Amino acid sequence: MSTSSAGVHGISNQFVADYAAADPLIATSIGLPGHDHRLPDYSPEGHAAREELARKALAAVEAAEPADKSEADAKAVFLERVGLDVELHEAGLVEGNLNVIASPVQSLREVFDQMPTATPDDWAVIAERLKAVPRALADLRAGLASSADKGRVSALRQVTRVAEQCDTWAGRGGQSSFFADFVAGAPGDGALRTELLAGAEAAASAYGDLAAFLRAELAPRAPEKDAVGEDVYRLQSRYFTGSKLDLAEAYEWGWAEFTRIETEMKQVAGRIKPGASLAEAAGALDANPRYLVHGKDGLRSWMQELSDKALRDVRGVHFELPDELMALECRIAPPGGGVGAYYTGPTPDFSRPGRMWWSVPDDKQEFSTWREVTTVYHEGVPGHHLQVATAVYQAGKLNDFQRLLCWVSGHGEGWALYAERLMRELGYLEDDGDLLGMLDAHLFRAARVIIDIGMHLELEIPRGTGFHEGERWTPELGLEFMLTRTITDPAHVRDEIDRYLGWPGQAPSYKLGERLWLAARDDARARHGSSFDLKVFHKDALEMGAMGLDTLRERLAEL
Repeated sequence: MSTSSAGVHGISNQFVADYAAADPLIATSIGLPGHDHRLPDYSPEGHAAREELARKALAAVEAAEPADKSEADAKAVFLERVGLDVELHEAGLVEGNLNVIASPVQSLREVFDQMPTATPDDWAVIAERLKAVPRALADLRAGLASSADKGRVSALRQVTRVAEQCDTWAGRGGQSSFFADFVAGAPGDGALRTELLAGAEAAASAYGDLAAFLRAELAPRAPEKDAVGEDVYRLQSRYFTGSKLDLAEAYEWGWAEFTRIETEMKQVAGRIKPGASLAEAAGALDANPRYLVHGKDGLRSWMQELSDKALRDVRGVHFELPDELMALECRIAPPGGGVGAYYTGPTPDFSRPGRMWWSVPDDKQEFSTWREVTTVYHEGVPGHHLQVATAVYQAGKLNDFQRLLCWVSGHGEGWALYAERLMRELGYLEDDGDLLGMLDAHLFRAARVIIDIGMHLELEIPRGTGFHEGERWTPELGLEFMLTRTITDPAHVRDEIDRYLGWPGQAPSYKLGERLWLAARDDARARHGSSFDLKVFHKDALEMGAMGLDTLRERLAEL
């Protein structure tokens, strides 16, 4: 296709096709066929090729004259997003990317969760991809070493923790590997099964080799300091929010929002158990059989039932959901990753539905639902599933970049947090236990604004906060704050601190994105007065697809 005549939408569509070929993990994630047997090249040359691909597309879109408003809107989204991808490459933050939650180490493992397994042909594709794992991890080691040679290495905490994840997936420590467990479900025997078993063994061995590399070669070169400093933080913050934030204002607002939510939580805790602290109210709820489910199958069944009910309840009343969006699968994630829930989107034809995954400690068998009702709404409906699948469904309005490849944490996580609050407004969190869980989820996200900015910029803790006033944030203080000032599960909190330190700027995007969605809704309601229709506002907003928060602010002001 000639980019000079393709227009913004045509160039964007071609970029998605080209990028899927250059990064087969992305192809599998967004459901573009033809690449599921392959893995990306994470060597320095592979990173350079993807950077050049982005640069050329960026220049083509910049030069393209929009044919209409839809192309003008699409151009703004593309230039902002892909432009930041190029900036990250230029800053050396892509080749050496290594963290505990969202780096190539995790993506190479997690892609197998999204691959179809219904037929022998499906398993034959998996066998081909398994054979590619050792080479992909060797390329990844080369890229990490090249980055280290340039002085760019993730902090020691990230290197050490990722090595532990690799141990789990490799089956070290007396347990079977992820890959062996994965292929154990393959049908039949014969040549295909032999190929799968050999591929699983090779992939597990390669993850073991990566763990050894991280400990022996990368860890000695890794800085002990976790804070990335203001320059890197500002760039990462723009990437995750799509906004040039006033970090001092965001930090101050985070404290105010934390105090507001904490005050209401204390009132709810008093209704649950008169005179109780937040921790005591949480303990009472944890001990209440009404809020308990047992075993991982019990948790999966509970979340599926609640998710299905939410889909049925909101359809036709608060949102218009086509049939394709009514399928949402709930699954327990394989062990080894961080603790928490996450969502993966559907393929363009919806043959693979949206999925809600719950990653839980492998030895945990009892789960408190009062903490997690709001999480189901966040990951499912009206949260990520409604948001992501609605964009995928808009083939007639959005180009492939907008509906399949574009993701901005501030937009997406902001919407999902807004969706939790919306479900409260709609009457779905009237039970005080479930309400305390929702408020704690929001308190947790407000705390993220404070400590993510605070730890990476090493800011001073303000007077009047009742917590180490006048001291500067450290990871140790961040952990203490989350353990003592929230009622989130301690195992989750420890994972979260590692996450913030390795993924700077992402954690505040939830609350800051929600703040924008709420302000935009209030602004639209004020403009339209009695004619304001919340259902129409949500429909129009979601059908625009993902974009940075600054672009979103401009677009929502038009609704």
